[in-house]
Amino acid sequence: MATIAVPQPQDDTEFRTCPVTALKVDLAAEKLIIANAVAAVSFLAIGGLFALLLALTRWQAVHLLRPDWFYRILTAHGFDMLVAWIVFFEVAGLYFGSAIMLNARLVWPKVAWGAFILMLGGAIMTNVMVLLGEADVMFTAYVPLKAHPLFYLGIVLFAVGTLIAVFLFFGTVITAKREGRYEGSVPLVTYGLIAAAIIAIYTLVAGALAFVPALLWSLDWIPALDPGYYRNLFWGFGHPAQQINLAAMVSIWYALAAITVGAVPLNEKLSRAAFVLYILFINLGSAHHLLTDPGYSFIWKVTNTSYAMYLAVLGSLIHAFSIPGAIEAAQRRKGYTKSLFEWLRKGPWKEPGFSALVISMVLFGWIGGVTGVTIGTEQVNMLAHNTMRLPGHFHATVVSGTTLAFMGLTYYLIPLIFRRELKLKKWASWQPYVFGFGMLLVSIGMIAAGLRGVPRRHVDHRSASACFEGCIRSPPELMLGIMGIGALIAITGGIMYITIVLVSILTGKKQEARRLTLVMSQENPLVEDAIPANGQEAHGKIAPKGTVVLVFAFLMFFVIYYFSNWWLLGRTWMIN
Repeated sequence: MATIAVPQPQDDTEFRTCPVTALKVDLAAEKLIIANAVAAVSFLAIGGLFALLLALTRWQAVHLLRPDWFYRILTAHGFDMLVAWIVFFEVAGLYFGSAIMLNARLVWPKVAWGAFILMLGGAIMTNVMVLLGEADVMFTAYVPLKAHPLFYLGIVLFAVGTLIAVFLFFGTVITAKREGRYEGSVPLVTYGLIAAAIIAIYTLVAGALAFVPALLWSLDWIPALDPGYYRNLFWGFGHPAQQINLAAMVSIWYALAAITVGAVPLNEKLSRAAFVLYILFINLGSAHHLLTDPGYSFIWKVTNTSYAMYLAVLGSLIHAFSIPGAIEAAQRRKGYTKSLFEWLRKGPWKEPGFSALVISMVLFGWIGGVTGVTIGTEQVNMLAHNTMRLPGHFHATVVSGTTLAFMGLTYYLIPLIFRRELKLKKWASWQPYVFGFGMLLVSIGMIAAGLRGVPRRHVDHRSASACFEGCIRSPPELMLGIMGIGALIAITGGIMYITIVLVSILTGKKQEARRLTLVMSQENPLVEDAIPANGQEAHGKIAPKGTVVLVFAFLMFFVIYYFSNWWLLGRTWMIN
């Protein structure tokens, strides 16, 4: 764990002393955190509205939108939810994890504001072009589909602004070390954000190499753009962008575990090593989007979708044990030692940060992670990739896992950063359950529809004639109906979250947080007697025995699901 030093400011940077952490908070960084967080929630609201329209269109009993508006909204929804909402929140997280957590000054705050303007302007420009009907190209914008030049320019501006923010994050971390604002290693949360930022550099460079030529092509400055070149570089951006989310999400998991129950990692070095595995191997999983492309060798495809991807999965499995294990050890330390799972039953389930953490991990791992690894298998991928199984997978990972983690953290940032009283606390207590249950139905409905061969990115599956009769006998309309009902529930949870945020910021009492307390009680889990001495090993009564059982159950579930896919594959290709 890092030991924070508190030197006097060495320049004209304005600070305030945080009563909760006793750290010096750079006021410029704080304002930037607020600006990026507000932008994030705004695009979440816009993207959520688009999600509702799309779900009510794929739900055949409603079938709301005309085909042209379906594809138009699909393009905007993909950008707003997968890019704008999450990246704005992550940039806020980068500034928090560097300037705030390291007791440091944010380097070049005026440049950071310039980055924010580029990101905001680019996001607005992209949305406007889509809604004007000038960019009906969907999220991937595959060549030879061509959009208005301002669509590509908007994405490029957003990416440039994000890349600047990433470099400012690294500059702040380096400056903090150089000025002696902390001692030892950086906190684990900051370490995870460093991993996310490293992945972001590669991702954004790949995006620039894809979208800048596309911009030039749309301006007729170059005569043609090779579709294979574009697809390769786009997925160097599109899929690794979600791996940025993964690293940031896991960092927030550790933070929520500490905030809600006072958990500390059982082995912090191992947790840090897992982040290194992400840096080295996680981006290679994007190869599963290119398995049908002729420009890649069989060896390249197999290596990246198996061995390289499995090493990244190993990193996730380490976190999947470390975080619940840390929670269990913290709970057992409080006296919940009866049976294997008293620690879990006695958890603060009314606390939104805790419930958001648990539901995020369950949906991400048990639904999104399991289906993602399976879809990455080449043979299964041949049938599954362009069906609803793929959006079912990433709606469980990004929309359910990442979004829920960000939502859970928000409830503690409002009093800490916005310095406003959190309002509608009972709503906050229920919100993760409503949103999580809705997204569970959405993901399961999509995956089941995909098993019936229902294609993704298609306004009406009935015109596609793509059902695999050998997989699931239930009609696709039933699966899409489950997805639609789930979307209505999830949207309700999203509205609850946005309402809580807006009401708290706009009407919440202006007050200085004196101590970090839970939302639903005045308990502070981060007290000294709840945290073991540095290096203390979990043993005896506080050993995470229940977590071992849960991890074993997860692995068995994965094995059953994985091999059931091969059984279904055999039925699909049955030879009479």
